[in-house]
Amino acid sequence: MPPKTEAQKKAQRTYMEPVATIQIRTTTDYREQIKAHAEARGESVNGFINRAIEEAMERDKAAQEAAESPPEEAGE
Repeated sequence: MPPKTEAQKKAQRTYMEPVATIQIRTTTDYREQIKAHAEARGESVNGFINRAIEEAMERDKAAQEAAESPPEEAGE
């Protein structure tokens, strides 16, 4: 593979600028289960983990909002 041009390097830096990395630790066996699960659904491991986090955050937010809202009165 030929070396990247300056334009390619600049494009990659621009693309990566808003991206942050989060490292997680897990067992080798669990990592393989996660990878197999993601692949079975046509997702990358990164995509699957991001989707799982988003879904969990949405559930937690909905549960918190439900707990904070006043109970509805009977007959309304």
